Amino acid sequence: MKKTLITLAILSNVAYADEGMWMPQQLPQVAKQLKEAGLKLDPAALTKLTEFPMGAIVSLGGCSASFVSQLGLVATNHHCVYGSVAHNSTKENDLLANGFLAKTFADELPAAPGSRIFVTKEVRNVSEQVISAEVAKLSGKKRSDAIEKNQKAIVAECEKDEGHRCTVSAYYGGLEFYLIKQLEIRDVRLVHAPPAGVGKFGGDTDNWMWPRHTGDYGFYRAYVSKDGKAADFSKDNVPYVPKMSLKLAKEGVKEGDFVMALGYPGRTNRHRLPSEVAYTFDWNYPAFVKASGENLAIIARETKDNKDTSLKYAGQVAGINNYYKNRQGMLDSYAGSDFLARKTREHEELKAWVNASPARKKEFAADIGQVEKLIAERDADGKRDFFLAYSQPRLLNTARSLYRLANESTKPDAERKAGYQVRDLPRFKSSVAAVERSYDEKVDKALVLNSLSKYAALPQAQRRASFDAAIGIKDGMTTAQLAGALDTLYAGSKLGDMAERAAWLERKPEEFKASKDSFIQAAVAMYEPGLKLEAEEEELGGNIQQSYANYMKAKIAYMKSKGQAVYPDANSTLRVTFGRIAARDHGADGTTWTAFTTVNGVAAKATGAGEFNAPAAQLAAIKAKDFGKYADAKLKTVPVDYLATLDITGGNSGSAALNAKGEFIGLAFDGTLDSIIADWDYNKANSRSIQVDLRYMLWNMKHIDKAGNLLKEMGAE
Repeated sequence: MKKTLITLAILSNVAYADEGMWMPQQLPQVAKQLKEAGLKLDPAALTKLTEFPMGAIVSLGGCSASFVSQLGLVATNHHCVYGSVAHNSTKENDLLANGFLAKTFADELPAAPGSRIFVTKEVRNVSEQVISAEVAKLSGKKRSDAIEKNQKAIVAECEKDEGHRCTVSAYYGGLEFYLIKQLEIRDVRLVHAPPAGVGKFGGDTDNWMWPRHTGDYGFYRAYVSKDGKAADFSKDNVPYVPKMSLKLAKEGVKEGDFVMALGYPGRTNRHRLPSEVAYTFDWNYPAFVKASGENLAIIARETKDNKDTSLKYAGQVAGINNYYKNRQGMLDSYAGSDFLARKTREHEELKAWVNASPARKKEFAADIGQVEKLIAERDADGKRDFFLAYSQPRLLNTARSLYRLANESTKPDAERKAGYQVRDLPRFKSSVAAVERSYDEKVDKALVLNSLSKYAALPQAQRRASFDAAIGIKDGMTTAQLAGALDTLYAGSKLGDMAERAAWLERKPEEFKASKDSFIQAAVAMYEPGLKLEAEEEELGGNIQQSYANYMKAKIAYMKSKGQAVYPDANSTLRVTFGRIAARDHGADGTTWTAFTTVNGVAAKATGAGEFNAPAAQLAAIKAKDFGKYADAKLKTVPVDYLATLDITGGNSGSAALNAKGEFIGLAFDGTLDSIIADWDYNKANSRSIQVDLRYMLWNMKHIDKAGNLLKEMGAE
């Protein structure tokens, strides 16, 4: 490293102050911007992952969160605890609708199976260990295999520290690699979630929209064994005591204030090739939006008369709806824009710069040409298999994973495929258990049939023969015939039974081969062809990594020559973004967007039903102006949400929003619809994040939900 590559990428620091998802170790390089923006802390303090305030920031493995007490209390978004609320809900006790509050530790409920709280302990550059001199000489599958081998060795050494989860993450398209070491807390419990009429107020209608009035907050608690070690759920476990927890701000925020968000953004794509932009926006996203709309309609149709089944699919529906609106919003922003033309021009300028120097041409030109060809090949494969991905019954996917696990378990642990090692067994057990409260055969069959009919209509050359044979697909089959084939497949399996699924976790490959279970038989039949396809993908992946890394090295050098900063795309690792609380002069409809919304808007929107069903107690408190100390002096009422110029994306949900002193001022939970294309194309004028205001959280907890126990614990009382 390659420490110098990071430095090279950010030395000139001319990116907009509001733009950038910075790695903590990069922050001293942007110290000037942080100070100018208003940060009162030493920027170098933000590089210390176990000290204030970074030591309080955690990942939920898909959402961000933070410790807000010394008893392991974790604040995050309502939609991040939604799956756990749904998991604990029944038609007799609908916690989604009614909300949940544990008054004591004993009242807290186990979170959904597989729930985790990850506390980052260390981030270390391991680029030269992953891409050693020997690996650098390899290509294709040999390169993929060697990279994976090195990553597994690094992870295995790291995880000798029991109770920790380690990963090796790639940055800049595989140019650099960092080891992330995290304490993996496995006993996670649901503490508090407001009713959906608060936490999901506005529902999918208001999702990605402004003005917004959603109280998107909820609380987990982390538990460990009595000796402070990570442990599975046990009544004997005790609350985890973090080294650091966030302090709640005593003063409310106002427009123009400095704000930063600390969390784990999922994926951005700002360094993608023009061909990747075209594939995504011209084909992949439109196909995804269409499929998502169909799936939502199918789930609604199949669950409308069954409350319990509806609850089972509530989390999936929320997730589909979120991405459905997200992708459609990106497509709307993309339509008529100059994004692709601009991206193409920038790429051509990069190539011209490379070719203008014999030395640069020798170092970069071949790989830039090669990566364009390889990406086109990968995208063609993705297009071919789009419907196939939606056409596999959930229990068939479970059976395939279980059979792969059985085969990999015959090997020494170090030689097993990543994802099937001993360290991965808890994840398998959790996924098997989670089926019980998130699966219904009737719904699953309807979803599969919808996609399968499209897949089966493809020419035989565009289908996968092994899948066709396993399902019984032949050319010219009608929808009714496909439905019949699915009926036979589902009827021949017992994997819908939780005990039966769990039993297969312990069985040998020979038992799978001898099984008469239809899903198990299909999994066995698809195994060898699946390995062959995987090898082809790894051959392509190894070549892409080799070329893409050098392409990114060229891009970093080129942008530096223009005086422009380069931060790595988001990859679900810890990042810091900073900006200010700010209105927008003109919204998408030509109106002015103020920086704050208030509870007055909740009352105005409330209908008493559906997505706008605010709790009666809340509406009564608003009408009586029972605001206590949480009213804003200027607004004369309680603020609900606020806009900020933070550069966030999916995965940032639940990120702690902090003020200039590092105090907790709310939770990031969304962006505005016309700015979400920033995942691909950052736009300073449009980009706004949406945060729930701490004052609204505390007001609801005190005046509506009577969560005095939690307020006292957090130091708010």
